[in-house]
Amino acid sequence: MTKQQILSAFADKFGQMSNDKCQMANPTVYASPGRINLIGEHTDYNGGFVFPGAVQQGIMAVIRPNGTDIVRACSLDLNDSAEWPVNDPQGPQSTCFRFVYGVARELIERGVAVKGFDTVFAGDVPLGAGMSSSAALESCFAFGLNEQFGGSVSKWDMVLAGQATEHKYIGCNCGIMDQFASVFGQKGKLMRLDCRSREFEYFPFEPKGYRLVLVNSCVKHELAGSPYNDRRRSCENVAAAIQALHPDRKIETLRDCTWEDLEELKCKLSIVNCQLSPEDIQRATFVLGEKDRVLAVCDALLKGDYEEVGRQMYRTHEGLSREYEVSCEELDFLNDIAKECGVTGSRIMGGGFGGCTINLVKDELYDAFTRRAVEAFEAKYGHKPVIIDVIIGDGSRRID
Repeated sequence: MTKQQILSAFADKFGQMSNDKCQMANPTVYASPGRINLIGEHTDYNGGFVFPGAVQQGIMAVIRPNGTDIVRACSLDLNDSAEWPVNDPQGPQSTCFRFVYGVARELIERGVAVKGFDTVFAGDVPLGAGMSSSAALESCFAFGLNEQFGGSVSKWDMVLAGQATEHKYIGCNCGIMDQFASVFGQKGKLMRLDCRSREFEYFPFEPKGYRLVLVNSCVKHELAGSPYNDRRRSCENVAAAIQALHPDRKIETLRDCTWEDLEELKCKLSIVNCQLSPEDIQRATFVLGEKDRVLAVCDALLKGDYEEVGRQMYRTHEGLSREYEVSCEELDFLNDIAKECGVTGSRIMGGGFGGCTINLVKDELYDAFTRRAVEAFEAKYGHKPVIIDVIIGDGSRRID
């Protein structure tokens, strides 16, 4: 959707400003992107490293203060609308509007004087594809409402407002990677983020002779329930158990744990007096391995060694499938197709339970791989996957 198209939709829905009390009559368009993550899944809430980048697909919203205390919102994609008072303690029921409601509440807590506004929003981030359409929506409104209502929150405050919205109003205890990538993204660059210290570094990413391509299985997933939260709880349980064995150390997350710690824990479970399950240990094993893989990819990128990047991607997929158990039959099938076609690297991208694989493909193999993936997947599952070429784009911004 273009800027003019969404402005036209806004005019059809809300017309011209008629409230004399409001002096901000011109609607403004904002955009925030979805994201890809080259490596580092389920490490953000464990204090580890991630390697995301913003993409060209995203959310676009028109926002205009309306001089009242009522929010009037319209989702063009869902053909749905909702209204609620800014200070409503409950808010709307529909999930897409709860994102808007939650961000506004979080900005108010951070000192932004959010009042009533009219908004129309739409996006082209494939839902359920693991590209974080929800973070794009949160970041778009965090950026736009901060500007429209004279706020002075930092970009990091916008990130944290989006994360808090997921935690408090959606019920998903996510980390900060998705919102970070959406707010801080830059065209042609990936970012290595230390999720504990929040230090980050931009890495130019324009690999010669390779392309990044997503294959969307079109299997929808929902992370707001127990599967995501259960895995996070497993990681927290293991970190707490290792802390009990080493009270002299400060162990906040699995980032602070070593392979030796995990092996010791396996031998001393009875001493720790905790109810760790085999799944808890298995999931912690994946996280420690992923921590190592992210750093290995960083080294490989500095050397321009994309073959090593690809090997680590395949190892991540195996860990996500067998240890963290967030894959599904369709994603494993696409990963196998990538191997058969000689793709350099392939893995699940995102939280799992459906969505996309991300693939590092040599230019000369691109046509054959994408054709084979579509044909073989349709023959087996009865519908075509969607091929999404990745172009690294900019983060949250106003569309002038």
